[in-house]
Amino acid sequence: MPPTVQTPWTTAIAVRLRRHLVLKLVGISAGTAVFFMGYFYLLRHPLHAVTVMPQTALDAMIPFQPSALWAYLSLWLYVGMAPGLQLSVMALLTYGIWIAALCLSGLACFYFWPTEVAQRGFDVSNHAGFSMLQGVDAAGNACPSMHVAAAMFSVIWIGHVLRQTHAPVWLQIVNGMWFLAIVYSTLAIKQHVVLDVLAGALLGAVFGAASLRWWPRSLNRVSGAAIAVDPRA
Repeated sequence: MPPTVQTPWTTAIAVRLRRHLVLKLVGISAGTAVFFMGYFYLLRHPLHAVTVMPQTALDAMIPFQPSALWAYLSLWLYVGMAPGLQLSVMALLTYGIWIAALCLSGLACFYFWPTEVAQRGFDVSNHAGFSMLQGVDAAGNACPSMHVAAAMFSVIWIGHVLRQTHAPVWLQIVNGMWFLAIVYSTLAIKQHVVLDVLAGALLGAVFGAASLRWWPRSLNRVSGAAIAVDPRA
């Protein structure tokens, strides 16, 4: 049997990104579209009285920061990284089942307990991008923040892949900082309040931890961090 040597982390990640690329692009796009069909339906047709989420002292301390919109929008790139780094169709399917369960749980919360954030007391139409945001993602479906829940699920899974591929510590730091920037942005652009963020973080953490615990054992043996090398080659 040829000896096994550790693959450079750059190679391991590049292999993961290339593997099943078309399937990943189609799957991520389709899954996002299906989620937003349910999300917007519940946003526009709440089935119960809508609760306005209360603000905390921390909400009052955080000023409106329009520049944070770019960190907020970066979630749509960030959430594609974890599924994009999966090696096999089975791993991608299993990941998809768990993220779908997370999204269904969030939609169930919006179904049984519609919530919204109080309207901003100032005009944001003069700030780039906010008119589009108001038209696409109104301040309803507030708690739990699915923006934060998806970011939490992603930071857990991206961190898991980085450990599997023995990526350097600085990449883990970048992963964590990107996650924190997304979370903070939800408060800085006044799209969510602290209670929404805490609920979303808890929801994402529960599903992230559960997905890593209840994962097919056969997939745990495929890390992509090592390859077999034949010394006669």
